[in-house]
Amino acid sequence: MKKEYDFSKAKKNPYVHDLKKQVTIRLDADTIDYFKLLSDDNGIPYQTLINLYLRECALKHKKLQMGWSSSK
Repeated sequence: MKKEYDFSKAKKNPYVHDLKKQVTIRLDADTIDYFKLLSDDNGIPYQTLINLYLRECALKHKKLQMGWSSSK
């Protein structure tokens, strides 16, 4: 290992915009279990599956449709 390194000609990472951002999110245990089962079936980490699903929702501009019904 060198004592010093010369970074004067270093270039900025061109993929920096593709890096993921760490967040904290609270999810139901059932939801996590669902993605963990999918993860086991597909050999993909469950957090990656959640990210892929959310990315698809964002790319397709999916809207959550909720309705409140009154049962009388």
